[in-house]
Amino acid sequence: MEDLKNSLKMPLFGNTFSPKKIPPRKCASLSSLHSLDRSTREVELGIEYGPPVMNIGGQSWKFEDGQWLTESGGNGSSRELQRLKKRNGQLEEENNLLKLKIEILLDMLTETTVNYHLVGKEAEEIKTQHRRKK
Repeated sequence: MEDLKNSLKMPLFGNTFSPKKIPPRKCASLSSLHSLDRSTREVELGIEYGPPVMNIGGQSWKFEDGQWLTESGGNGSSRELQRLKKRNGQLEEENNLLKLKIEILLDMLTETTVNYHLVGKEAEEIKTQHRRKK
């Protein structure tokens, strides 16, 4: 049994497998733009890069102000749509605020009406008690 344990500890082919270490690779840029001179880069990229534009399914999209906007319907249509959506949100907030104010005013009116009726009842009771004393 002892011999079996020792034979399992020993490697089968004599030496253990140890591959040679590969030297690290030199970091090379994947872009070939760094090798171009300035005038060629300006021709390739343009002086002002501008916002990214893409064409998908015949519709042109432009990335402006953190959103993709369509350009196919004319410059103003997508911007106008964004402006109208923003205005719609503002009006919905204003409408919710006005509804809340109306609810508060109705609660105040109800409370005032109840107080008026209670004071009226108390006044009638005082008049009735005063008449009985006479």
